[in-house]
Amino acid sequence: MNNCLFCKIIAGDIPSTKVYEDEKVYAFRDINPQAPTHVLVIPKQHVTGMSGIDEADDATLAACLRACKKVAELEGLTENGFRVVSNCGDHACQSVHHLHFHVLGGHQLTENMA
Repeated sequence: MNNCLFCKIIAGDIPSTKVYEDEKVYAFRDINPQAPTHVLVIPKQHVTGMSGIDEADDATLAACLRACKKVAELEGLTENGFRVVSNCGDHACQSVHHLHFHVLGGHQLTENMA
């Protein structure tokens, strides 16, 4: 997608700090972290968000979830725990309309997300 920020990051047109990559997924550090560890996991295929997951094949969706676990392992989050979040739509504060998962951790997270 031409104007998609995340598609530009995947293409290398916008720099990012890569944490993990495979043939279907790219993961990089969030530029505005909400926790000590805050990594975004995105499919390389443009998918608009959770409401558009019918645009992606099952292998791509599974790769995203596996990548979230891999990122947590690479970042040392599995012992104490981590959170995976995907915002869907404007009311959920989805700022980039490309499916992405936030992997958050590194300290005790609060229960209240609203």
